[in-house]
Amino acid sequence: MDVTKMLTELRQENEQIEEAILTLERLARGRGKRRGRPPAWMTEIKRRGRPPGSKNKPKTEARSAAAKTAVTAA
Repeated sequence: MDVTKMLTELRQENEQIEEAILTLERLARGRGKRRGRPPAWMTEIKRRGRPPGSKNKPKTEARSAAAKTAVTAA
């Protein structure tokens, strides 16, 4: 193989790698807190409704509590 051709190819690869490194470093630095609406893929992840551990009791506990009060009142 031609050594000069190999060297030019390696130098080109080296330049591409350096550009990729710079791009990743810029991304890692970030731009601080983003403003505005989140992207669509992010909103799909969010769960809707009450968070777990909210004050409302599950239906089974609410029914048993209502049954107990009905029995004690009678």
